[in-house]
Amino acid sequence: MPWLGSRFWGGLGRGRPWGRAGGIAETELAADPTTASLAGANVQALAYEGSVPGPTLRLREGERVRLRFVNRLEEPTNLHLHGLHVSPEADAPFLHLQPGEDHVYEFDVPEGSAGTYWYHPHPHGSVEGQLGAGLAGALIVEGPFDSLPGIAEAEERLLVLKDSPAFRGDPVLVNGANQPILQAKAASLRLRLLNASTGRYFRLALEGHPLYLIATDGGLIEEPVRLEELLLAPGERAEVLVCFEREGNFRLMGLPYDAGDGPTSGPGEPLLTVAAPSRTEPGPLPSCLAEVPALDLSRASAIQRVTFEAGVFSGKQIDGKSFEMGRVDLHAEKGTLEVWEIENLDNKAHPFHIHSYPFQVLSRDGVPEPFRAWRDVVNLPPGKVVRIAIPFSDFAGKTVFHCHLAGHEDSGMMAVLEVTEPEGEAPAADPEPAGHHDHH
Repeated sequence: MPWLGSRFWGGLGRGRPWGRAGGIAETELAADPTTASLAGANVQALAYEGSVPGPTLRLREGERVRLRFVNRLEEPTNLHLHGLHVSPEADAPFLHLQPGEDHVYEFDVPEGSAGTYWYHPHPHGSVEGQLGAGLAGALIVEGPFDSLPGIAEAEERLLVLKDSPAFRGDPVLVNGANQPILQAKAASLRLRLLNASTGRYFRLALEGHPLYLIATDGGLIEEPVRLEELLLAPGERAEVLVCFEREGNFRLMGLPYDAGDGPTSGPGEPLLTVAAPSRTEPGPLPSCLAEVPALDLSRASAIQRVTFEAGVFSGKQIDGKSFEMGRVDLHAEKGTLEVWEIENLDNKAHPFHIHSYPFQVLSRDGVPEPFRAWRDVVNLPPGKVVRIAIPFSDFAGKTVFHCHLAGHEDSGMMAVLEVTEPEGEAPAADPEPAGHHDHH
């Protein structure tokens, strides 16, 4: 069982160096074929900067970013900045870079967007192969809430959970290691959790300890929520606080989850062991985190009905259609708020993901969501309806929404959304992004 020592954690935590001048952060990232050591074996992989997972990109609220991405693979690829509230033009989901080509991703990091995001390839038809072969990395936006009492004292750790290399492949890797040990130094841990798998759900529980949820995909929630377990769909992120009251070794378990085609693990699979320190006097939990505004649903301009289905003969579809890059499937207007009722007609779960536009979950199969949170991924259990509210407040442009089971996305379970400028308004040349929550 490998120890996650300072070099291992330091590499992920320190991340990619940025050149910063005049409010602009610049760096370069390349995708290369490589030989990686994963779970004690040397495997042929695809990697960002030779590392699986890729280097952590740490950004700051309010800064402008210029990220030069170079494709050194032998096939087309691109880079998706998953969850970031940036314009469709900046996210560029339809861009395919040929081998040897590069592209500069330029965008502003919104104020109020501090949180845990990630980056991965998004070339239609090749996502599962490239993501499964190792192309994924965390992207962290730092902000004022990092210094809030109860959070500032916690020891921060990033956990990238990934199946290796094939669909649901075993073993599960945590930061590229199999069942590692995390030596905690502080009495409380702030875990940034990222499900970077191609299609595996993680139902997580820590032995003898509750998890205090403090952030979802889009950043902080209003106050900590105590959970005995946490389900992360593919692509989803969460931040939790763990408070140790005694010394010992405690396993982070991957509990079985049945997505409709059988549980993803047995009675319980240890993913990681946390070695808690002898000094265990955690401080009080933060009581007030961020303001997550209630959306005024009386202002909703439309209620869209969206269906996910996977027929034996029809394949993977949204609203009865398989993805076509040149076809727009849904329209919305910039400055409006819409409610989407997303129904899963299939007998298997599908994680819904939309680019560029964070949303709030209103209800799951008629049960109101217990707390407000900004998300970009929500699980659709078999036969259920999930209602979400999406403000199209900042950007116009064409983007996509899709199932985040990478094989389903590649097989056509994706659709094109076009957000247009209000009638009579000229397109903005470079819209300034607005933050989607405010801190207390």
